[in-house]
Amino acid sequence: MAKQNVSEQFVDILARAGVKRLYGVVGDSLNPVVDAIRRNADIEWIQVRHEETAAFAAGAEAQITGTLAACAGSCGPGNLHLINGLYDAHRSMAPVLALASHIPSGEIGLGYFQETHPELLFQECSHYNEMISNPQQMPRLLQTAIQHAIGRGGVSVVSMPGDIASQPAPDKSVEHAMVTSRPTVRPGDDEIDKLCRMVDEARRVTLFCGSGTAGAHAEVMEFAERVKAPVGHALRGKEWIQYDNPYDVGMSGLLGYGAAYEATNECDLLILLGTDFPYNAFLPTDVKIVQVDVRPEHLGRRSKLDLAVWGDVRETLRCLTPRVKVKTDRKFLDRMLKKHADALEGVIKAYTRKVEKHVPIHPEYVASVLDELADDDAVFTVDTGMCNVWAARYLTPNGKRRVIGSFSHGSMANALPQAIGAQFTDRNRQVVSMSGDGGFTMLMGDFLTLVQYNLPVKVVLFNNSALGMVELEMLVAGLPSFGTTNKNPDFAAIARASGAYGVRVEKPKELEGALKDAFKHKGPALVDVVTDPNALSIPPKISADMVTGFALSASKIVLDGGVGRMVQMARSNLRNVPRP
Repeated sequence: MAKQNVSEQFVDILARAGVKRLYGVVGDSLNPVVDAIRRNADIEWIQVRHEETAAFAAGAEAQITGTLAACAGSCGPGNLHLINGLYDAHRSMAPVLALASHIPSGEIGLGYFQETHPELLFQECSHYNEMISNPQQMPRLLQTAIQHAIGRGGVSVVSMPGDIASQPAPDKSVEHAMVTSRPTVRPGDDEIDKLCRMVDEARRVTLFCGSGTAGAHAEVMEFAERVKAPVGHALRGKEWIQYDNPYDVGMSGLLGYGAAYEATNECDLLILLGTDFPYNAFLPTDVKIVQVDVRPEHLGRRSKLDLAVWGDVRETLRCLTPRVKVKTDRKFLDRMLKKHADALEGVIKAYTRKVEKHVPIHPEYVASVLDELADDDAVFTVDTGMCNVWAARYLTPNGKRRVIGSFSHGSMANALPQAIGAQFTDRNRQVVSMSGDGGFTMLMGDFLTLVQYNLPVKVVLFNNSALGMVELEMLVAGLPSFGTTNKNPDFAAIARASGAYGVRVEKPKELEGALKDAFKHKGPALVDVVTDPNALSIPPKISADMVTGFALSASKIVLDGGVGRMVQMARSNLRNVPRP
């Protein structure tokens, strides 16, 4: 049996850790690793057109599967392109292993061609970032990197010079059993006792949920029923907590809707469940606050806490719920449910009034039709900006759909590359990229990756020829919009020229048929929808808080628009409110 080299050993360890594919662009120092993948049946090389796409795709795959994903870039400029997608993966707590191949080891520090210092460059967007400078470090260093990515939830970066990658692997390397999943974390008894007393003493309890409630829907609902608590959510909590939720009062934050703000500010006790919600302007300052989070570094960094609970949401609620007293007073809950329904009723007309005649097409209408037609288990990837708004307000979660976006890092151009990673996990699952024209054109080259691998991603392009969210930011700050308009081509024609299905929609009556045809198409498809660039409206009063850092005060929302099928759920929940 031929002796392994370091690259072959590297690829074998990735495969043992469950990595199915490595996204990247081939080149010089990375070539030995790519060649090792060519000869390994357990792992696939995915050739993308830009390394930023590779990192975004790996991050999306990790979020969909919950397991380790990987990407790679060649020395210098190649791995530098990974950095934006890695920042996004790290802030999304997606377990990703990035290989940053390096210049020849004997040239490091001498200003060699394409020299950078990846061990410094990736420090802020990783839990672990080290360089293999000697074959003897393999495989322990890679195994340590894998365990950091999985165990802490985020990115690990391994740098490896090309000459090291080609050297023989050591004869007696140490390989041990690897961590491939995370444990549950239960709070201590003292914290549970304190939290139980606080809940029992409070008359009005509100729950505010983030992505840390994934897998804990039943536990949150049981606890909310026991203490008669309205349940609000952050954007990243929407897909996990809004469906089948008779206590739903909507979303708080810059894109918020409904009564979530009132519920979090008018309670006696606010319990933050698995959320690192960044907008402290929306959080109360005069109520008691408890935060439950599996990441201790998140506790208390957004607001002053009366109790910090280190534990995952599901285990914490399993310990807590049987111990708290059942509350019978529903007055606060029912009042919030009514406020929520009234708030949604007040904005529903924005997407129902004469939409069939409005040209350019209302983007709200596009999102609502897309929500109706998409599969029950579809994966939506969402560009940052106005597409975030439409996804937050029109996509209906049901416990099977997924919504992936750059919700913490806030990068443009994320939707298309994330759709690539999502689709590779399951070619038979519907994946829809909700792309803005600004974000799409940034990494448009990787539409060709869809064609090359015949990935059946459906790109729904909200084409308003503008950077819509930036225009809104300028308007709120009292500035005229400047530098925000795009001169766009016919994107559907570009898609067809690339070998994909492409259709351009300019009239509302064409929309439903175009989407249905695209969804039926077996391969990649792009629906270029010309949308209204003026689909932005400002609250009737602009407060000083809005102008300063685009923060909102009181119950105001930035965008006065429709809310899709959420109003139906709010109406349904009102049926549970006792009538006098």
